[in-house]
Amino acid sequence: MAIATVTLRALWEQMLLIRVFETEAERQYKAARIGGYCHLSSGQEAATVGVTHALDAADLLVTGYRCHGFALARGVPAEAVMAELFGRVDGCAHGRGGSMHLLDVSRGYYGGWGIVAGQLPVATGLALALVRQGRPQAVLCELGDGAVNMGAWHESLNLAAVWRLPVVFVVINNEYGMGTSVARASAVTDLYRRAAAYDLPAERVDGDDLLAVAQAAATMLGAAREERRASMLELVTYRHRGHSVADAGLAYRTRGEIDEHIADDPVFRVRELLVAEGVDDTELDAVVAAVEEQVERSVAAALASPPPPVSALATGMYAPGSAAQFARMLPGAPFGERELVFAGGLGE
Repeated sequence: MAIATVTLRALWEQMLLIRVFETEAERQYKAARIGGYCHLSSGQEAATVGVTHALDAADLLVTGYRCHGFALARGVPAEAVMAELFGRVDGCAHGRGGSMHLLDVSRGYYGGWGIVAGQLPVATGLALALVRQGRPQAVLCELGDGAVNMGAWHESLNLAAVWRLPVVFVVINNEYGMGTSVARASAVTDLYRRAAAYDLPAERVDGDDLLAVAQAAATMLGAAREERRASMLELVTYRHRGHSVADAGLAYRTRGEIDEHIADDPVFRVRELLVAEGVDDTELDAVVAAVEEQVERSVAAALASPPPPVSALATGMYAPGSAAQFARMLPGAPFGERELVFAGGLGE
């Protein structure tokens, strides 16, 4: 896929932002400023940026819980992502979602989902809505290799095929589901072959090759929009870190295996492409410095943002006009939840 040098430089900057952001997120998590879980995508930047680049502005994106990079690639400001990790009101989910539940509906990003394969029925439903409403967009649904062994995978692909829905299922195969290798968990390790059970077109691509990823994703998304055809794209990549920050990643992988993949770092691969196209190293070093400053500012902004008030804990949980539906559930809350949850009114 031919990409203009200026575009390639912008995509490399996105990849670099994700890498630097994830490194800082790990540091902040270990400093106890980020609660809950924190799953990093260091090493997977080409897969993340490549498929996101293929999206049109009006397309919809749904992902799993390793979602920091997807939010950044979709254009969510680093300040909003970091503030969400910190659980602050200026976060992209107003401090309510945290690391695994980023979203920005204004950018067509319908969220990271914490339940393995929980995003697949959501993406399939969004695709059905596009068809019902006669809208020409497509849905990109990202999932990990572990999710292909869940029931929702089979149900979603079957419905997408039967109903000819405009959704592309992107499997980020980073070779491990938590601490279990794909070879130990899946009878068929070429995961793209599973789409054949639903008569869906599928392809396996080097997930560390930015241009190959962008090309394959663009082709499949184009078919989804124009032909109302679902498909599957498997991107083989590798996460440099453990499953989460709490996992060192060494109990089930050797240091030699990790170092072998780091030596083929996708961020460096794209930088080498830029240098080969005549971009000066000094210019690229300046981009690195600017990205590092951007991430530093995101931390400062997150620290300056207040946490959401407890009184607003239930805001947005119920749609306007649903008071009658939930009225019978109000009595009997044993620990004062009624006053806390409904203090602002159901419609607020």
